[in-house]
Amino acid sequence: MATNAFAAGAYAAVQNIGQTSTAAGAGRTAQTGELPDFSAMVGSALGSVRESGQAAEAQGAAVAAGKADVVDVVTAVAESEAAIETLVAVRDRVIQAYEEIMRMPV
Repeated sequence: MATNAFAAGAYAAVQNIGQTSTAAGAGRTAQTGELPDFSAMVGSALGSVRESGQAAEAQGAAVAAGKADVVDVVTAVAESEAAIETLVAVRDRVIQAYEEIMRMPV
């Protein structure tokens, strides 16, 4: 169930990235009127994946100490796995887009 919430949050965040304000100009964010920073977006995504991995590790340590339920560990690991799979899929699409751009005639 938490994995579904994580995926829904990730999809909502990705959808918000592309939203622009027509008054601010094409390709500009609605909040600041500036172009979105791709490196900040990627850094944020990596931070999110790192946090989910750390949460899974913490749950694993808690169950080893007898302070957590195994279901919580499985849920945390599943969320971490979903985050990593999403990150890998995005990376693959970026590489595919780059390769397609490089094949374009100049």
